[in-house]
Amino acid sequence: MTTNDINNELIPDQIMVGEHLYAEAINLILTSAERELLVFDQDLSHGDFASKQKYELFQAFLNKSPSNQLTIVLQDTGFFQNRCPRLLDLLTIYGHKMTVYETNQTAKHAKDCFVLADDKHYVKRIHIDQARFRYGLDDLATAGLLNTRFKELLEATHDVVTISRLGL
Repeated sequence: MTTNDINNELIPDQIMVGEHLYAEAINLILTSAERELLVFDQDLSHGDFASKQKYELFQAFLNKSPSNQLTIVLQDTGFFQNRCPRLLDLLTIYGHKMTVYETNQTAKHAKDCFVLADDKHYVKRIHIDQARFRYGLDDLATAGLLNTRFKELLEATHDVVTISRLGL
């Protein structure tokens, strides 16, 4: 199956199923982003976030404009720190425009995840344990609700992932 076949299978505003389609929908949202990306996830273990392709898409977004911002809120940063070395590299290089937070205990109950671009494009996984998701382009109403939810989750963070290099 080629990328074009997959893109032809992606249908906005409908519930879709499949890990591979979910990863491709995230790619579509990352590619659509012009100024701001907001990511909420349990740990980034679903959606192919550790891949070179995701790294390149995030890097391209961060390079698009000096004012672009990437904010990631995770319930657990272990997978990010141990299995996503490319994204950690991005945090090292783009720490001035990329921030990764970990939620406190009050937000650990959330079981959905989403990526929001520019307050208008989104992909939302309905439950972490199932590859059921919906995505939308230029959907201001749904994106507005997700933006409000992201702000609430951001308020429930207690830790920021930092990268520091120690030298002698």
